[in-house]
Amino acid sequence: MKTSDFYYDLPERLIAQTPLERRDSSRLLALNKDTGEIAHRHFYDLPDYLRAGDTLVLNNSRVIPARLLGVREDTGYPIELVLLTDRGDGVWECLTRPGKKCRPGAQLSFGEGRLTATVEDILPDGGNRLIRFHYDGIFLEILEELGMMPLPPYIKEKLEDPERYQTVYSKTPGSAAAPTAGLHFTPELLEQIRGKGVSIAYVTLHVGLGTFRPVKVDDVQDHVMHSEYYELDEENAAMINATRKNGGRIFAVGTTATRTLETIALELPQPSIEIVTEEPEAAAEPEAETRDFNEANLQRFHRVQYWMQNHPEEWTDSTFGRDRLCKEVGINRHLLLQSVRSQGYNNVHDYINRYRL
Repeated sequence: MKTSDFYYDLPERLIAQTPLERRDSSRLLALNKDTGEIAHRHFYDLPDYLRAGDTLVLNNSRVIPARLLGVREDTGYPIELVLLTDRGDGVWECLTRPGKKCRPGAQLSFGEGRLTATVEDILPDGGNRLIRFHYDGIFLEILEELGMMPLPPYIKEKLEDPERYQTVYSKTPGSAAAPTAGLHFTPELLEQIRGKGVSIAYVTLHVGLGTFRPVKVDDVQDHVMHSEYYELDEENAAMINATRKNGGRIFAVGTTATRTLETIALELPQPSIEIVTEEPEAAAEPEAETRDFNEANLQRFHRVQYWMQNHPEEWTDSTFGRDRLCKEVGINRHLLLQSVRSQGYNNVHDYINRYRL
């Protein structure tokens, strides 16, 4: 599967820079796999595709203001960090810019010394840094004070309300980017869905470099997938299992929810998926890191029957086999012929009923 298979033209004028006033008024594209029929709807029409006994699976990870602007203490040279993964004991894996100014031993300062840091190591995979932060108080509170939302590079407008880059059901801080397929839900829409007899289950996957890192190799399967932390507790696992047992459908919102469910479903050991398991406090909760999904695994889904995602870019976050990918390119061209706004915030397109397995 070639990286070039993902290419398509996306004019800059079609990239939405500001969110719609109503989250659920974004456009919705529904593709019926069996017939190939494409329907243009709005996100508030989503309940029409759900029925009693189904379960909607959402990722409740919350975006942290992971972008920090600071300086080197010795020279005052400007430094930018994006926090990716909490390694514990005050150490975070970070993207740095410029990297050559963030070599091991460099001392950094943010907020006029409110937060300081030491670069401890350079990781071999991609050159990310391990950085130890020094502070008094609660780190996340300091981050809320000094940090900024790590918006995608194609969003140029200033984010006036940081909550518009959070889902309305976000709960557990840890993501460096929003699980964007969920940005379209409103509390009222979720209540309407529950009112139809649809259950809502939650997983947590902290979006990191594994989701948004560009693929820089010619063959997609040569790409090294960065790990991302996930967890699924007993209550939500039982809800999902009961849905399948009783003939209901699992409707995953976004590739983060999809990858979490499919990683757990594959079970260890599997030759085509690597899971680095952390030591959980409670063994009842599946907690691990998902790293690698290749084309062989993606020919068949094990838990998810219906899947919704935002209009994709040429990012890692494209979980398709080759035939499905080719169909996706065709959909992208269809959307562009419709001159619809895509990508940013709520002005995105979601595909539902894509893979009826």
